[in-house]
Amino acid sequence: MKFGVIVFPGSNCDHDSFYTLENVVKQEVVSLWHKDHDLQNVDAIIVPGGFSYGDYLRCGAIARFSPIMNEVVNFANKGGIVLGICNGFQILTEAGLLEGVLTRNQNRRFACKNIFLSVQNNKTKFSQGLEKSEVLQVPIAHGEGNFFAPQDTVKRLEDNGQIVFRYCNKDGEITSESNPNGSINNIAGIINKNGNILGMMPHPERCSDKTLGNSDGKKIFEAMIKSFLV
Repeated sequence: MKFGVIVFPGSNCDHDSFYTLENVVKQEVVSLWHKDHDLQNVDAIIVPGGFSYGDYLRCGAIARFSPIMNEVVNFANKGGIVLGICNGFQILTEAGLLEGVLTRNQNRRFACKNIFLSVQNNKTKFSQGLEKSEVLQVPIAHGEGNFFAPQDTVKRLEDNGQIVFRYCNKDGEITSESNPNGSINNIAGIINKNGNILGMMPHPERCSDKTLGNSDGKKIFEAMIKSFLV
């Protein structure tokens, strides 16, 4: 499987994603510069975390207009697999590929710590192989990770099984105390209706190598690979 990792001015997790894909899950991977129009025949795209364009205006609002995003939108609309992580999630919502918005953390503070995720839907391209309600430990690092959408949109996401991950405690309990940013219904990651685009605020690429003492994030990349090969 061939992955492409987009590089925006201000990206700081593109190298982490590249390393994980090439050295941990042993896949072919190329960098995609933000001004490029050539996706180099990739099978999946990672829109990485960081501070694209310095996070001026809203997070992801400028990156959404990068030339390569026109190609990403076309790729995604044709069923291509896209994973947006942190700032990448914000960019995907700005581009209209995912519903909702990511707003300032409820406490107005930057959150950088390990949190726990509960797997809500284990039948997606990004979560197959995981157990329903399995708890993953994954780091976050964001100031605008507070997911919000109108109630009718949230209900539709719930009814369609589009909520893939929720914030929880170490025992898998979904509580307000385990919500690090105030996201509605503890939502940490969603997919589009067609199931080929995932946006998530936590960073699986930062917890995929066992030398870091936690490789829970590796399971998400392995699921993507499995979905392509099946």
